Amino acid sequence: MPGTIELTAFAKDTLKGLLAEEKYLLPKYFYDERGSQIFCDIMRMPEYYPTSCEYEIFEQQSGAICDMIEPGQGALEVLELGPGDGLKSRLFLKSLYGRKPDLGYVPVDISAHALQYLRCKLQDELPGLQVNEKAGDFFHVMKQFAGGNGISRVILFLGSNIGNFYPEEKKNFLTLLSAMTNKGDKVLMGFDLKKSPTVIQNAYDDPAGNTRAFNLNHLLRINRELDGDFDPEAFEHCASYDPVSGAMKSFLVSKKEQKVHLARVDTTIVFHKWEPVYMELSRKFSPADIKKIAKDYGFNVLHHFTDQRNYFTVSLWVKD
Repeated sequence: MPGTIELTAFAKDTLKGLLAEEKYLLPKYFYDERGSQIFCDIMRMPEYYPTSCEYEIFEQQSGAICDMIEPGQGALEVLELGPGDGLKSRLFLKSLYGRKPDLGYVPVDISAHALQYLRCKLQDELPGLQVNEKAGDFFHVMKQFAGGNGISRVILFLGSNIGNFYPEEKKNFLTLLSAMTNKGDKVLMGFDLKKSPTVIQNAYDDPAGNTRAFNLNHLLRINRELDGDFDPEAFEHCASYDPVSGAMKSFLVSKKEQKVHLARVDTTIVFHKWEPVYMELSRKFSPADIKKIAKDYGFNVLHHFTDQRNYFTVSLWVKD
């Protein structure tokens, strides 16, 4: 590969993953335009419970959540990491804004398009809300908030995104989260709970094939952005759940010996027959797991808000 080529973050991460001894691709790159459309299809599947369960929690319990946050006197800032279209957080903001009209909201998302859409929705629904959106990778943006600004904060990190982090990513995220919160600040974090392995397996290996299409679309993105020649039909989608660790893992497995050339970075990747590419981790948690995570990074769990089936929880933490 010529040393003069200036690689994008996508190119660097893709090469690092595909040239590793155990191949992998980072799930944050699933969400190009087509990937986002497929994920919307996934969220509408009857088997895919996380979105509907979390929505149920905010639809039915936003008032109770606000009661426990106790906005009190002075300014309050809600900072949300990765809001997407804000479907669930808008329910919470409406409830909180009724108690705290001087509320400030800072959505942080890698998609400027998603932030623009969210701002338009909030202008219609909560025209007096102070919105100060920030576009970028929230790992980078979080560093800007270290030490706080003297304003009480509530940090939202929903959708069980914490379960998608590999161990080092999770450690880095929680370290940054601890650094950007002061004593008394609150955190609302979504966690997918451990449950029947069959329920989990069906959510990530659906009969309609949406999850398969979601994973294979990553290869199409590589073809488009790195001028690759991946044949998606030469890979099989595989999803497996380990009830001991709570790890739901997704792979693409090469059906044959093959070589894939990425012309834009002048690199050829060799795949052996039945060699897996690790695509995504979606870890499930027990209440004890969540309590330990919070404690390890300087937080106390105040309450777990769960859906009626006890499939999902929005966990409310306070910084010690």
